[in-house]
Amino acid sequence: MSDRRRRRDLLAPPDYSARVAYRRPHAAYAKVSRILGTVLTSVGLAPRDAVTLIVRGRVSGQPRSIPILRTRHDGADYLVSLAGESEWARNVRAAHGEAAIRRRGTRPAVLVELPAAERAEVLAAYLRAGRARSGPAAYAKQLTYYFGLDHEPTLAELAAIAEYYPVFRIDYA
Repeated sequence: MSDRRRRRDLLAPPDYSARVAYRRPHAAYAKVSRILGTVLTSVGLAPRDAVTLIVRGRVSGQPRSIPILRTRHDGADYLVSLAGESEWARNVRAAHGEAAIRRRGTRPAVLVELPAAERAEVLAAYLRAGRARSGPAAYAKQLTYYFGLDHEPTLAELAAIAEYYPVFRIDYA
């Protein structure tokens, strides 16, 4: 494998399609995403759906910032944890939902986790937004990498896997 391909593979999102509790990203991908993504979303230079989530770490107690895509559905904003029981999702629970959302300014918020039975429609909205934002090729990769699907999912299919993807509604303070 060439050095160029090896570097490209390190920066590609990991395959999150396995149905496990947490899927840690590659260290290089996480670092680039955290540093560059946080800066770009914080100043508003990333796609309009991108924001920076700021939440207190459950172990350190220090603020943690992570770039993430916000999904709009039925008049509310949501955050979807594509990696499953990710660090940020666990931090949000430990902070009892207290967080802040940054994009050209910081707004305090409370994140309310949806029960698995209510997540399918938000996951569908997330996928529709991804297709509109990134195009069909990136959408197909997203279906494969994050959901383990090779076709457009139905709501029933999303409901069957929704328990693996924490979803939080953003209630702005």
